[in-house]
Amino acid sequence: MDRKVIIIPTYNEKENIEKIIRAIFSLEGEYHVIVIEDGSPDGTGQIVRRLQDEFPDRLFMIERAGKQGLGTAYIAGFKWAIRHGYDYVFEMDADFSHNPDDVPKLYRACAEEGADLAIGSRYCNGISVINWPIGRVIMSYYASVFVRKVLNMKIFDATAGFKCYRRKVLETIDLDHIRMKGYGFQIEMKYTAYRLGFKIREVPIIFVDRKEGSSKMSSSIFGEAFWGVIRMRFRKIKGRI
Repeated sequence: MDRKVIIIPTYNEKENIEKIIRAIFSLEGEYHVIVIEDGSPDGTGQIVRRLQDEFPDRLFMIERAGKQGLGTAYIAGFKWAIRHGYDYVFEMDADFSHNPDDVPKLYRACAEEGADLAIGSRYCNGISVINWPIGRVIMSYYASVFVRKVLNMKIFDATAGFKCYRRKVLETIDLDHIRMKGYGFQIEMKYTAYRLGFKIREVPIIFVDRKEGSSKMSSSIFGEAFWGVIRMRFRKIKGRI
């Protein structure tokens, strides 16, 4: 049986974390979860530790001292997943903006349909976003258009954070040379996989804005992504092979 793990970075997600973990564990097929917990003062870590008593063989956690960025959280999760021999590694938010019921769709795109990286895409079939302010929808959509034009990468949702990787993708990418820490990290990982020749497939999803907790988006995160894309355009991509 394929070994599958979902990486969930957390900072102040006490309203969501138990519900999302239980939703994942209710899916058919055995999915494991690794939470990358950045010292949430709201007690998110304590909730996960309590749940580990109930799910000792499926729920894991890396606790870090304070907020260190989304990208570094996922890099820590990727390295952990590689060390522990997982075949498929997922990225997923804690706040239910990514529907757990879509996880098997991403898995099938890789395991049965030949993709090396499957992306849960908000924009490959028009715009599929619910409850976002129109300004944020426009910014997000045209950010992906900008990335597609600048990097010549045929991906409609370049900033998507709901993904499934085959293990070989993460083993090939030089994770220590991924530079962006915020949401630009999502672009950089896709572009690196694309330039290294991996097969990427977008799977249409409906993205629903969080109902509980607060968004971590900021203008500095947006700025890092914008200038990072410009730099990526002129950078040579190297893998481990």
